[in-house]
Amino acid sequence: MTADSKSGSRRGETALVIGGTGPSGPFVVNGLVDRGFETTILHSGNHEPPEILPEVEHIHTDAYDPEKVGSALGGRNFDVCVATYGRLRRNAELLAGRVGQFISVGGFPGYQGYMNAPLFDPPGMPTPTREDGLRVNDPSQDEKGFRIARTEDLLFEAQPNATHFRYPWVYGPRQPAPREWSFVRRVLDRRPHIIVAEDGLSLSSFGYVENLAHALLLAVDQPEKAAGQIYNAADQEVLSIRQVVETIARSMGHDWEIVSMPWEVAWPARPFVAQPWTTHRIVSIGKLENELGYRDVVDPHEALARTAQWLTENPPEPGGTEEMVLQDPFDYVAEDELIASYRDALARVAEPKWTGGIEPGYGLAFSGPGGRARSNPTFE
Repeated sequence: MTADSKSGSRRGETALVIGGTGPSGPFVVNGLVDRGFETTILHSGNHEPPEILPEVEHIHTDAYDPEKVGSALGGRNFDVCVATYGRLRRNAELLAGRVGQFISVGGFPGYQGYMNAPLFDPPGMPTPTREDGLRVNDPSQDEKGFRIARTEDLLFEAQPNATHFRYPWVYGPRQPAPREWSFVRRVLDRRPHIIVAEDGLSLSSFGYVENLAHALLLAVDQPEKAAGQIYNAADQEVLSIRQVVETIARSMGHDWEIVSMPWEVAWPARPFVAQPWTTHRIVSIGKLENELGYRDVVDPHEALARTAQWLTENPPEPGGTEEMVLQDPFDYVAEDELIASYRDALARVAEPKWTGGIEPGYGLAFSGPGGRARSNPTFE
């Protein structure tokens, strides 16, 4: 059946969320409550987001220990289970025959090329990568990616009608690896410039917490359509690193110079790219859009502004866990030395004299700024 979140048509049904306290968790949990579900979350108890509604039942246990999960749940059955945390395969097996709808969350690293671009020749994932794209099929290609792909197979063996979402890097409040902090902290420190690699043009699919929760809840609302399906989930608009840098700075009222360097020497930009290559990592979400009607509920530019605001109000500890995870040293002395050295090198590069008398151009098909002039002085 199709449920409307305000109609209460799922009232009296029960929902279990394994996890529910991570970045997108409160939006999922509260969305279930809004739909009328009697909602229970199973999690460690180490984090209790204040956004979660008070009527939600909490079960505290180790979601990675199947015996503890089984003991904590007893013989309870649920109409819906949303598994966002813990040992997915084992929890799917544990709840086989005990849930009406099983929805799970995995990740993009199961795709070939996501964590190991040279698996393709030339390097880089196909753009965009669809749900039927090649997955990691050998641990030697990428051990983590292989485990993710294998878990998907075992999930559907235990729960043939499951709906599985492949998540991107998530951004928003409570993200334990907040890429945006690399930019926000530099703005707060009033840096006059920031170094990016290759003009910051690398593209990678990301997902704002509220958008990803919305995608998942669309499957709750349309169980028949979603049964047995795998969906990529991400923001509809894919922003380049440069666009992220500019959007965050603008939202914080900061103006800085973006210094572009070749990847080989743009060492401070490594945490922004988050891989040893500048290849794109873009997935198609056309299936999610066409089958479940997904549309972003928060525009990515606004989502980045909200994320920047949250990080400003809840800054990670300098040198703390988040910065260690990002591997961003925020070494401004070294960055300034690099910029000075790079500019000195550029100043010593002279444009050659083009022996044929013709300078390289943009092609006669280009009619933008600096391109082909109008053939007629007036337009009729």
